[in-house]
Amino acid sequence: MQSLFNLDFEDAKAKHKKLVAEIAAHDKRYHDEDAPTISDAAYDTLRRDLEALEQEFPELVSADSPTQKIGATPSKGFSKVTHAQPMLSLGNAFSREDVTDFVERVQRFLNTDKPIEMIAEQKIDGLSCSLRYEKGVLVQAATRGDGTVGENITANIKTIADIPHTLPKGVPDIIEVRGEVYMTKADFEALNKKQEEAGDKVFANPRNAAAGSLRQLDASITASRPLHFFGYALGEMSAPIAQTQEGIRQALEQYGFKVPKPSALTTDVDALIAYYEDIGQKRATLSYDIDGIVYKVNDLALQVRLGQVARAPRWATAHKFAAEKAVTVVEAIEIQVGRTGALTPVAHLTPVNVGGVMVSRATLHNQDEIERKDIRQRDTVTIQRAGDVIPQVVEVDLKKRPSNSKPYVFPDVCPECGSEAIREEGEAVTRCVGGLICPAQAVERLKHFVSKSAFDIEGMGDKVVRQFYEDGWIKNPADIFTLKDNYAEELKEKEGWGELSVVNLFEAIEKKRQIGLDRFIYALGIRQVGQATAKRLAITYTSLINMITALQKAQDHDSPAYAELLNIEDIGPAVAEELIAFFHEAHNREVVQQLQTQLTIEDFINDIRDDTAVAGKIVVFTGTLETLSRSEAKAQAERLGAKVAGSVSAKTDYVVAGQDAGSKLKKAKELGVTILLEEEWKALIS
Repeated sequence: MQSLFNLDFEDAKAKHKKLVAEIAAHDKRYHDEDAPTISDAAYDTLRRDLEALEQEFPELVSADSPTQKIGATPSKGFSKVTHAQPMLSLGNAFSREDVTDFVERVQRFLNTDKPIEMIAEQKIDGLSCSLRYEKGVLVQAATRGDGTVGENITANIKTIADIPHTLPKGVPDIIEVRGEVYMTKADFEALNKKQEEAGDKVFANPRNAAAGSLRQLDASITASRPLHFFGYALGEMSAPIAQTQEGIRQALEQYGFKVPKPSALTTDVDALIAYYEDIGQKRATLSYDIDGIVYKVNDLALQVRLGQVARAPRWATAHKFAAEKAVTVVEAIEIQVGRTGALTPVAHLTPVNVGGVMVSRATLHNQDEIERKDIRQRDTVTIQRAGDVIPQVVEVDLKKRPSNSKPYVFPDVCPECGSEAIREEGEAVTRCVGGLICPAQAVERLKHFVSKSAFDIEGMGDKVVRQFYEDGWIKNPADIFTLKDNYAEELKEKEGWGELSVVNLFEAIEKKRQIGLDRFIYALGIRQVGQATAKRLAITYTSLINMITALQKAQDHDSPAYAELLNIEDIGPAVAEELIAFFHEAHNREVVQQLQTQLTIEDFINDIRDDTAVAGKIVVFTGTLETLSRSEAKAQAERLGAKVAGSVSAKTDYVVAGQDAGSKLKKAKELGVTILLEEEWKALIS
């Protein structure tokens, strides 16, 4: 039977897997790295597609689906806090019809046709956290994390002036205040200016700035950042302080917390929509960012009756604002070259205010996007700032196009180094073939090398990396570790550098002379090799010398080494070729050798057992398991010492077959590989 998506079950499974992976990656960038790469609207579209797919194919729902989770896994840099009550996410409404449906669902669940009093509040675009008070004293603060477990940020929270360290007498012995840490628009602009002048990371928007500031391992950095807090809800309570959501707001104000104003109480959908539209019109004039309105059942007893479904409460929903738009002119189209050689067109715009932010650039993505929308220099365009990522061009006003306008011709040479720029068949991206002789790629690769998820060298922001490169001090990553020997005195004489800042930089570099294998692999900036792939490579090869040796042997596609490479989960022929080509290039091998003389690259030690029935065995999972998600099964097998592969070969020891197993099961039978049903697998590992 065909679905609403016009997919059969196998195609639906493939689409589901792709959506889960894509959303998980965006969740990590948003929650963990504080650096989203798509708009809220685009993200919401992905979520709606996944939810609709799972409604039609409920058998696809698994524990690792984003619809069953909240937020992201807590960072390893903080201790963990298990929330006494989960910090739920919210369902979304995007239209009047959605709001009406929400209210009617509440009435149906409560089996009543009487009007339900709702409270409407501003949805603050910040970082959610929970503050725990015991006997009136702030004892613990935690981020939302994945909704169940968050990060302990107590020391950082105590630096925020808006948050009282003690509550008035008479409060319950235990009270958890939940709310949002945010940064005002003015403070955000001042912070970014300061960051840019220091050559440090600049933030995309106030939400990212607030999250990045709050999640610092050094609380003194948080203390230096202008953060604020709005309270709006409660977690665990030893005794009630109110009977309604409005009562909670009033109590929090009495305790010394700020609450977002105004709010609205009503039993009428028209009044809810009127509040939404009124706040939407005032949005640009607010001193802080909001991204929608939250509607909640006001009566707390009814909230308890309504409960929750999956990751969201039944008694609340978020009505998101539409993407903010404005009209301006494309003054020029510039090509930027990234670290992998990708040529990205960017429109330089006549500056225009969009939602309280002055916008002067918009991404044009690639050649296809320019041609599809027929974007030209001097065109009058509508731009959209959704989710505070880099704005996008929505459409061109053809009536205002100049009479002498000509189509934009995408370059076939790199604007940075003059090398040929080619677009391979089947790809949307045009790339410079200049490699490391291209200064743009060299600088971007160096930026990547010192970035947070790679070597994370404090003080080496984008501006500093570019300055050192242009001065000829660092041409490849190994040069970073000889800066002190070669240029210490010259650096002290540079404008903006004093003796203390020089000392701090060199101390930061020295701290990074020891690094784990997976981070080292990621830092090399090999195309298509992200953090997850780098870790899988580290798990497989355990040491750098093992990996290099194996990749050299894998140049022969008929070799066992090449087969082993392809057997690593999520590494297909394209990624394999990128890895082989990188280590085949003499210049890259030379850089790695130079780094080896400067660094201690730790072998990867996996926390796995070697005393189980499956230790050292190669296992492939196929089909749908009944009691475990595929991710849980793989993680369990790896903890027990097994190596989980993505495809079946003669070296495979076991194929664990769930329902609807397909080609992998067939191949296992052809090769005579031992096939286990789920119950047999569970018996084996027990």
